[in-house]
Amino acid sequence: MSGVVLIDAGGANIGSVRYALQRLGVDAQLSGDAATIRRAERVILPGVGAAAPAMERLRALDLVDTIRSLTRPLLGICLGMQLLFEHSDEAGSMATEGAGVACLGLLPGTVTKLPAAAGIRIPHMGWNTLLPRRADALLDGIAAGDHAYFVHSYAAPVTDDCIATCAHGTSFAAVVRRGRIAGAQFHPERSAQVGARILQNFLRMDFE
Repeated sequence: MSGVVLIDAGGANIGSVRYALQRLGVDAQLSGDAATIRRAERVILPGVGAAAPAMERLRALDLVDTIRSLTRPLLGICLGMQLLFEHSDEAGSMATEGAGVACLGLLPGTVTKLPAAAGIRIPHMGWNTLLPRRADALLDGIAAGDHAYFVHSYAAPVTDDCIATCAHGTSFAAVVRRGRIAGAQFHPERSAQVGARILQNFLRMDFE
């Protein structure tokens, strides 16, 4: 597919996501230009790090309103998925301690820190199982118990937009979709066949 744009949000996983798309025969353009992003057929928002600096970068690039007003399908990956929600408790060094940060607001809900517990290490890092909640074209070919690779300390809530969960101390949203807005908390670019399938599904789906 042509016309795939990766938003240059500064995440360390941008290069690996781009290579994963190339393995699928897609040469995605990396861009921080609003007009280029608006023209794309598919838009992907990768992200690694904390919510506050990521939102600060999107504001510096004047992309917040552009992303909010997109009419094309949008996929958030890892932190990029968390930014789709209304708010994150992950303030980071760019925000007042404990204040959290307002995000893109494309999906309702607040991203919160995974709770620590006996035998539960934070950050959640490594392979874990997916549990689909309902049939969805984004999950085509993904079965309950399939494994994906996660690296995160904060997670999105299980809401009506959550189509697959994962558990690490508590259940959290692993894959979300509301219309043309989609997200994967795990790293598709590091999740072997499961990750490749999620990307393929996003690229091929009919979002009409």
